[in-house]
Amino acid sequence: MFGCQGGGLRVRSWFTLISGLVECLGFAGAVFGWASLVFVLKTEGYFRSLCVNATINGTAVEDCSRQDEQLSLIFTIASFMNNFLTLPNGFLFDHFGTTVARILGISVYTAGMLLIAFSSPVNSVLLFPALSFIAVGGILFLMTNIQVANLFGTHRSTIITLYNGAFDSSSAVFLIIKLLYEDGVSLQGSFLFLACCSVIHLFRTFVLMPRTHIPYPLPENYTYGMKCGGTRDYAVAKVEEKNIQTSQSEEEMPFKETSPQGQNTDKMERSFKSCLLSWFFLWHLLWLSVMQLRHYLFIGTLNPMLNHLAAGDPGLVSRYTNAFAFTQLCGILCAPWNGLIMDRHKGKQREPGQHVNAHIFLGFPSVHFGKLYGMVMALSAVVSLLQYPCFTLIKGPLGGDPFYVNIGLTVLSLLAFINPLYVYLHCRRQAAQRASSNKSASS
Repeated sequence: MFGCQGGGLRVRSWFTLISGLVECLGFAGAVFGWASLVFVLKTEGYFRSLCVNATINGTAVEDCSRQDEQLSLIFTIASFMNNFLTLPNGFLFDHFGTTVARILGISVYTAGMLLIAFSSPVNSVLLFPALSFIAVGGILFLMTNIQVANLFGTHRSTIITLYNGAFDSSSAVFLIIKLLYEDGVSLQGSFLFLACCSVIHLFRTFVLMPRTHIPYPLPENYTYGMKCGGTRDYAVAKVEEKNIQTSQSEEEMPFKETSPQGQNTDKMERSFKSCLLSWFFLWHLLWLSVMQLRHYLFIGTLNPMLNHLAAGDPGLVSRYTNAFAFTQLCGILCAPWNGLIMDRHKGKQREPGQHVNAHIFLGFPSVHFGKLYGMVMALSAVVSLLQYPCFTLIKGPLGGDPFYVNIGLTVLSLLAFINPLYVYLHCRRQAAQRASSNKSASS
């Protein structure tokens, strides 16, 4: 299909990159388009039996707060599973490699799509496992695709953020389903089509993706996936495995040479427990938890909030739901700028003893990075469960008005600024110490 060396690898790399972007953009983060899907589900009558007749100020109205609570709970559980299972999924990916991780992801993702396709208002409870399966499968798609950035060397950070942006923008998938539904395409038909697209994921798994991992940096004459009429041989896999071990050892000791103080950086390596209890980790956990709680609560409560603000006008609710979904598309446009900035700064000349990874190495040694990343995602997932009691507070004592909860979360969000401020002050202290050490060494 492609050549195995030189230009053939470059063509394969670009094909893998583009197809991976399509996969992330078209499937991986679909769960975050919940605001669009819930509009369709309510129109179809899911959990409609929970609506009751009520009298407010002498006027007979239909109270569907319990329906909204069930739908909000579905998204709460799905977003929790999306983050919390990052920890075991990360270990699975590291230990068993790309093929096993992707087969698992494809299986649960397809199962989720089929559950929605064969669900109905009578068995609305199927939405609980369905959305969780879609969330877990989607994060495995993203996790296995991000390694493609290793094929692009100096542009690695840009590619990683591009994939993350595509993941965020894929929430528009449920918007497309909503627009098709309004044009007469059934909900079941749309989800059956998405389930059938698993054939594409399987093709990428066995033809375009490595069996284990894509190492960084790449070894000489590296290839992956299908090659020259057959699968890549055992020797190539062993070269890849050896290169992974070499690159990991190099990343764990970015200051291999002696530091200005004459100390070897092996002594600077910290234990997992000390990293877990460090201010670096705790402030980052606070930052991520607060931002995700605000984000997830907004998505999960958008439909009932719009119904409250629009006095139940379905046309107005639909219009503003579409407007929000279009803003989610901006992820793929905005996210890559972060990677471009990182790649640009990585290419700059540094002072002796200074590393582009300096403060990252001191804060989170790469030997613990995978565990710490999984841990911060799992702990932030626990915090994200607060969105359901917040929703209950809105629908209960606050009478459907989210104003005070929004004010509280806005104030809470200000705490997220502590993390970048702490990192900035820490880097300034490190720069001052480095300048003082260099001055002492030169004198």
